Amino acid sequence: MMVVSSGVVHNLAYAPLHLRIDLKPVGVRRLISVKGSVRVNPRCEVAVERNDDVGSPSLVKTSSLSALEALKTSAGDRYTKERSGVMVIGLSFHTAPVDIREKLSIPEAQLPQAISELCALNHIEEAAVLSTCNRMEIYVVALSQHRGVKEVTEWMSKVSGVPVSEISKHQFLLHNKDATKHLFEVSAGLDSLVLGEGQILSQVKHVVKVAQGVPGFDRKIGGLFKHAITVGKRVRTETKISSGSVSVSSAAVELAQMKIPESSYDSVRVLVVGAGKMGKLVIKHLVAKGCTKMVVVNRTEDKVNTIRDECKNVEIIYQPFSKLLSCASESDVIFTCTASETPLFLNEQVETFPTLTSQSQRMFIDISVPRNVEACVSDLETARVYNVDDLKEVVEANKEDRSRKAAEAQLIISEEVQEFEAWKDSLETVPTLKKLRAYAERVRICEFEKCIEKMGDLTKKQKVAIHGLSKGIVNKLLEGPMQHLRSDENEGRSLDEILENMHALNRIFGLDTEISILEEKIRSKMEKAKS
Repeated sequence: MMVVSSGVVHNLAYAPLHLRIDLKPVGVRRLISVKGSVRVNPRCEVAVERNDDVGSPSLVKTSSLSALEALKTSAGDRYTKERSGVMVIGLSFHTAPVDIREKLSIPEAQLPQAISELCALNHIEEAAVLSTCNRMEIYVVALSQHRGVKEVTEWMSKVSGVPVSEISKHQFLLHNKDATKHLFEVSAGLDSLVLGEGQILSQVKHVVKVAQGVPGFDRKIGGLFKHAITVGKRVRTETKISSGSVSVSSAAVELAQMKIPESSYDSVRVLVVGAGKMGKLVIKHLVAKGCTKMVVVNRTEDKVNTIRDECKNVEIIYQPFSKLLSCASESDVIFTCTASETPLFLNEQVETFPTLTSQSQRMFIDISVPRNVEACVSDLETARVYNVDDLKEVVEANKEDRSRKAAEAQLIISEEVQEFEAWKDSLETVPTLKKLRAYAERVRICEFEKCIEKMGDLTKKQKVAIHGLSKGIVNKLLEGPMQHLRSDENEGRSLDEILENMHALNRIFGLDTEISILEEKIRSKMEKAKS
């Protein structure tokens, strides 16, 4: 007798059995032994009771009906025929506050363990985790969508300490094509806080680097992330969406670079006034643009030391505020970013500064509000002043440009989603190919053994010849069907045609690929859980 428990087929070595099926929705529970009976609970309830009254019309022989066959004609068929699919369960800055996101974040060193734990869940086959300051997204291949969501959400709650009810308030869920499109948009920078930023692509690459070789980061999820990297690169290359500064601090550094000789910070002396939040961003953008030496004026040295520790191989010279004017007089480019309520540079002060030899005008980039540089300084022939309003115009123009490029990027992403989904769908034929080959091989072996038995005493050479003949016949017969299940550009066969051929072969040979593959996967999960 065959009984299905959570998709696992159990062989019961009983004599004649009485099969009773109660079609009522219950949770998936373990096999429970009761005196003289065994009760198995998938989505429908199947009870198998021992009965020695062989003559009873209500009894069924073990070979005539199995629990799986009963499930095929019942409401439980919805479970056995449910196809596995890709989905993303996550939270991001769009849906969750930072205090929730930080509790759910997974440290880089724990990513392999997280993938292993996720794939140990009953209905999760593959997994990957994208954890950044702005998002915590778990991508999985689930054998059952709603069971998969439940298991992953419970796992997130377990590792973070955040209640399931709280996670559910903030999480989003996308399936299959929508999940694919989302990751491609993330990789391309279209879902970022700063449209088109480049750091997220590096983070997606890092997921692949860390997860490569980890059991569970397999064909579909691994293929999805690798394709996302390709999409991110293509969008940035073809649309240039990452070009143009979209923050005041980055715009300040970029504008100054455009104005200085040879557009290189190596040729000028740089001064940054203020080491607070904005000053720190300016320094980091300067380093990113190749500036290797600068003077920083600040009221205390502590913040400058912190920045110095973060920026390796860069010479950052601290000077107190008492030396502000002397430092400015020796600088070519001056960035001001303090909270001072009165100007730090007055017209009469700047007027006394020595004339520059490297360039005609000393450049002041003032991103402070209130302004640190007196407005009339710009009237001097030896000075050029840019304030936050000048930079905002640059930033807004760049933002508008990026929005136009985002529309172009969506066309690329739509094209890439179709390509990936076609590749993923083509994987559906792999189980059919294996099943068909296995079916043909079973028939061949059976007929080969019958032939050898009938022919009596044969030499080893004769047996080898007959064996080769049987293999050759099978291979020739399978050649056509196998070819029609493979995607070959030269044949011009569409994916719909390939899938239609697959379903036709499943019907003709009774392969029942989806059901049997699901059984095998869940059986494997249950066996691993027991060991």
